[in-house]
Amino acid sequence: MKKILVTGGAGFLGSHLCDRLIAQGHQVTALDSLFTGSLKNIAGLAAKPNFTFVQHDVVDPISLQALGASGLDEIYNLACPASPVHYQYNPIHTMKTSVLGALNMLELARSTGAKVFQASTSEVYGDPSVHPQPEEYWGNVNPIGIRSCYDEGKRAAETLWFDYQRAYSLQIKVVRIFNTYGPRMAADDGRVVSNFIVQALRGEDLTIYGDGTQTRSFCYADDLVEGFIRLMNSPDSVVGPINLGNPGEFTMLELAEKVLRLTGSTSKLIHLPLPQDDPKQRRPDISQARQYLDWEPTVALEQGLERTIAYFKKALAA
Repeated sequence: MKKILVTGGAGFLGSHLCDRLIAQGHQVTALDSLFTGSLKNIAGLAAKPNFTFVQHDVVDPISLQALGASGLDEIYNLACPASPVHYQYNPIHTMKTSVLGALNMLELARSTGAKVFQASTSEVYGDPSVHPQPEEYWGNVNPIGIRSCYDEGKRAAETLWFDYQRAYSLQIKVVRIFNTYGPRMAADDGRVVSNFIVQALRGEDLTIYGDGTQTRSFCYADDLVEGFIRLMNSPDSVVGPINLGNPGEFTMLELAEKVLRLTGSTSKLIHLPLPQDDPKQRRPDISQARQYLDWEPTVALEQGLERTIAYFKKALAA
């Protein structure tokens, strides 16, 4: 049994990760400020004897004593709002979460000897000029745009992860997450899958930004969490960054058509201007994940959408 800290543990992905780690018999502490996370996401874990929730913002340092822990073996750092609506709401705090949160978790790992995992993002590639995106690509990011608080914050966090490894021989793991979806996304999340599903179920027009030919690759949450755990359990020589995402690529128009068909909705499509710096293409090269983790997604988009639609039907009814 490992003692594991998951920051952002009440969030969409963090709660799924906590579920898996608890099911494996580990002692898990979920840390979350509840800015975008929700206690509903971890309600099923509340009665588990090996699960603890601590409300705390990673921008502020935290001690083992405050965590109520006697030690830590692993830290998964997932704390940061991940949708444009949420991370642009308070961009300065988003940058603080990425950078100060990284420093605080790295220092905690350094003081406890824990292996420390960083959930980075495909946003480090910006609006890419290389397609699909391999880990060796340095990206095409606007450092002063409205998305920069997230893009550059995550890039800075990656820098800190590798500097701490070089300076203190810290055991580190870094993933770059491509668009992920599934149950427990917030209805007001602002990302395209939840937007389309909620709009379709409410009978509202589906909002497409630009002409709808821009592409994304959508990975189901369970597949992503499997990749997290495989990387954390991989040999120390496998550090990353490693892309985790589904290499299947779809236009926004194709996604909208699938959502309308699967929900049976008669909603119409409306087009709005494309937001600043919105990437035109996004698709992961997952060669390294296949090679080092023996990992690739198993849930097809339609299968994952069906599960996510079923979740939102219940959530909206409640």
